[in-house]
Amino acid sequence: MKAYSMDLRQRVLSAGDMGHGTREVARMFDVSESWVRRLKQRRREGEGVEPRPCGGDYVSKFTGEDLDCVRGMLDQKPDTTLEQLRDRCEHELGIRCSAGTMWRTVRRKLGWTFKKSRCVPPSKTVTM
Repeated sequence: MKAYSMDLRQRVLSAGDMGHGTREVARMFDVSESWVRRLKQRRREGEGVEPRPCGGDYVSKFTGEDLDCVRGMLDQKPDTTLEQLRDRCEHELGIRCSAGTMWRTVRRKLGWTFKKSRCVPPSKTVTM
């Protein structure tokens, strides 16, 4: 959902300044009453009425050289578990992280999966 335009924000505040109540202004401009109240409050407290930035940046704990080290650890021992890899990263690289962070690093950045794959065809069932 996009933020409301500055034009709408100014019109809402102008309507409030002309003596219209919060509920009435909200109905006039088809916005929520709580949004009108917060907009008035932000202006009153001097914060400014422009839209705030949405979301935040995701900053990975593993970048550059650290990512190469994790790749090397997986190349050496590809059957390692996330917990083992996490412990090894903490011991060797000094990076503490959760299993989820380790999974995102291995799966998304390195493209590895932890699904087992068969190297040989399954054995045939013997009927007696």
